[in-house]
Amino acid sequence: MKEVKMPTSDSWLDALIESLKDPEEAAGYLSVALEPEDPEPKLLRAVLQDAIDARFKMNNLSDKAKLYHQQLDKILLENGGKEIYTLVSLLDELGFWIEVKIKDNIDNQHL
Repeated sequence: MKEVKMPTSDSWLDALIESLKDPEEAAGYLSVALEPEDPEPKLLRAVLQDAIDARFKMNNLSDKAKLYHQQLDKILLENGGKEIYTLVSLLDELGFWIEVKIKDNIDNQHL
């Protein structure tokens, strides 16, 4: 019987971060974390961190984006994202949803 090597959590995370270098993949990944059903504040923080890590590895993360991420991460850590998920839930009840979309000319911008 051939021995099958299971990927470690680090290699899985590396593969995820690599996939998030694709703006479409990252947008979909971020959108899922903002779905109103069963909100997971810890998941939202992790998803945002993954997206930041992907941009960082691409050398495509501005100082401004780093600052905004630090500020938002602190808010999510302190409040568990209640404000964000309340907005998402309200919009859902009104028949709307939040969707993360790619900005035009994303390759020419440092986020």
